[in-house]
Amino acid sequence: MHTVESWERAVADLWERSDALGREEGVAQMRALAAKCPASDGRAAFELAGMYDTHDDEAEAAAWYERALDLGLDDARHAQLAVQYGSTLRNLGRLNEAIAVLRAAPVHASTGSAPRIVLALALHSAGRADEALRVALEAQIDALPRYQRSMRAYAAALTESR
Repeated sequence: MHTVESWERAVADLWERSDALGREEGVAQMRALAAKCPASDGRAAFELAGMYDTHDDEAEAAAWYERALDLGLDDARHAQLAVQYGSTLRNLGRLNEAIAVLRAAPVHASTGSAPRIVLALALHSAGRADEALRVALEAQIDALPRYQRSMRAYAAALTESR
């Protein structure tokens, strides 16, 4: 790989084929690609985390997501990492951490309302059903062609002081 663009293409190609690969092969191929990216570049750690995540190895994925955060990412990947890492933390039962990551998730077109939807799942897992439903409803309000005002009121009523 001589350029960032060719590395990016190779990563995209691997993701295109990843469903046909088993865990060992997928991780090995992503590790090989990650080794071709500068060690100080968070993209390699992010992509490797995603591959572990895809193969349900959340503990390993979490460690690589944390490494990617330490190294830094562009805006789109940072937003995607928040969704993926938040989901991983939820699956690991680290609910307060998941909620914190997802509440702090940057807004980006590449993720749309996904951070709020995964936040709703984490809140539900934490036993906070009314708050989870409110967040899920609010995540979808802007997509509604009508009834936005009433849906905002219904969502707010779910967590108003009782």
